Amino acid sequence: MNRFHDPVAMAALPAGDFVMGSDHHYPEERPAQQRRVDRFAIDTVPVTNARFAAFVAETGHRTLAESPLNPADYPGFPAEMLVAASLVFTPPPGPVPLNDPRQWWKVVPGADWRHPLGPNSSIEGRDQHPVVHVGFADALAYARWAGKTLPSEAQWEYAARAGGSSEYVWGDMLEPEGRHMANLWQGAFPYHNSLADGFDRTSPVASFPPNAWGLFDMIGNVWEWTCDAYQPDHAAPPAKSCCGADIRPSANHFKVLKGGSHLCTPDYCRRYRAPARLPQATDTTASHIGFRCCL
Repeated sequence: MNRFHDPVAMAALPAGDFVMGSDHHYPEERPAQQRRVDRFAIDTVPVTNARFAAFVAETGHRTLAESPLNPADYPGFPAEMLVAASLVFTPPPGPVPLNDPRQWWKVVPGADWRHPLGPNSSIEGRDQHPVVHVGFADALAYARWAGKTLPSEAQWEYAARAGGSSEYVWGDMLEPEGRHMANLWQGAFPYHNSLADGFDRTSPVASFPPNAWGLFDMIGNVWEWTCDAYQPDHAAPPAKSCCGADIRPSANHFKVLKGGSHLCTPDYCRRYRAPARLPQATDTTASHIGFRCCL
């Protein structure tokens, strides 16, 4: 049970059946199928910088992004590639091919949860923004400290859908009556963000309306870790999750990310929907990945 290290509000969700996945979008979301979820509780918002700072202050936890790579785990890597670093979204000056993410993702030494854009940046004034640059093991360590765990992919999607089946977690229109419902990218990706929703990069949690079950930021802002091993589609039974196991960076497991981020856009990545999913290596961190916990 929660040991009250983490006072964030949680929503208690009933057991139920729902349609997981989608047959109408990306291949990895297929096939749509019925799933059953037992009752559980989930954080109403992603873990914030303030909450993660409290965890680090009490435990002394050092995140993956703050830790140099072990040469034994990466044989043949040059020394300059073994320094502590993380991936930072770096907009190019103009249009680039959208099939090459290297055009907008840079490995930045010194980028970590305290320094989200690199060593000269900070989280000052951003206490209520979601923590980023956290690896799977970091998220799991926080969850254990809080007396919680990480949601499975099915739990996360069930929570996001909130008993509904609409295209988005709020309905069937991306911007109903011109209203922005989530922190997404507006403009020409990846070089021009119009900031029509008011935010560049992350936004404070709960800046946009909640879904029907009172959960904020289930779409956009940051991708969120789940504890399920990634499989390329829903055709096979879900692989056994390993939230009870120790995850070494060198293991290079892939977990499922859910929810999309502030970089999702109709021009490039339409993963601002509940069934959307991505694989993420557990030895990699980035400026658009965070998490929330469940019980």
